[in-house]
Amino acid sequence: MNETQESGDEDARHSAGIEAHSARPGRVPPGLHLVSTPIGAARDITLRALDLFAGADVLAAEDTRSLRRLMEIHGVPLKGRPLIAYHDHNGAQVRPRIMGLLAEGKSVAYASEAGTPLVADPGFQLARAAIAEGFPVLAAPGASAVLTALAVGGLPTDRFCFLGFPPAQGGARKSWLAEVTGIPATLVMYESPKRIHRLLDELGEYGEREVALCRELTKRFEEVIRGSLAEVTAAIADRDLKGEIVLLLGQAAARDAALDLDGMLRAAMADVSLREAVDAVAGATGLPRRQVYQRALALGKGDE
Repeated sequence: MNETQESGDEDARHSAGIEAHSARPGRVPPGLHLVSTPIGAARDITLRALDLFAGADVLAAEDTRSLRRLMEIHGVPLKGRPLIAYHDHNGAQVRPRIMGLLAEGKSVAYASEAGTPLVADPGFQLARAAIAEGFPVLAAPGASAVLTALAVGGLPTDRFCFLGFPPAQGGARKSWLAEVTGIPATLVMYESPKRIHRLLDELGEYGEREVALCRELTKRFEEVIRGSLAEVTAAIADRDLKGEIVLLLGQAAARDAALDLDGMLRAAMADVSLREAVDAVAGATGLPRRQVYQRALALGKGDE
């Protein structure tokens, strides 16, 4: 790092009110350490995460540039240690190298680009491989877009289901929506800003419910739009949203799910077989499969 970089890092720390980190003494124990990183505000890093970044034998990251920058902001030096890129595109090639380092008794700290590793993140196969080989796998908890959205969304949190990103295309998306909209819990999903309008329109086919659209959580332009599905859809109708989006979807009333059985079946049957549509809708609504099947047959005859 040159003097200009050092000066820039000091300026960044000063403007953020961050002092250089002083690591706690002691070697990081061998094993794979899954380290959560901030989803926006750099100060959301935990002291334990900084200790691991400062003391681990090897660092691995979904985005090495993001991790290097985070360490620079907090004054954690790399000191010549290996910094390995591990992501969806190179996982199969890089995992054996990391397994070899763990076999040597090394401590490996893995960080996702933002948030908690393994939650919509390529670290899953890495953790599975380490567990299969019998290596210690530990977590340093911290920021999570899922939990942050639940905290500010205003929807029930006693039972929730994280769904990740909806399928992008075709019949798989329709089947997925028909299945998940009947889950008796607050639903948490990610969606691209380019597809969020489409998603809200599609969800409207499965009955009205409470929604919280959480955008750019913990970042400068953080925004949470709360209301009914119709209200939130209208609120963003003319907007070109940008940034990371987490959508919370409240439960539909049981009567709404029953009343909209025809709509759910039509949506599911548009791109998949009758049998697949019946299975998806029966699972989503909790209605007897025979009842759903008979209604699907009636709808099919009516469309002929």
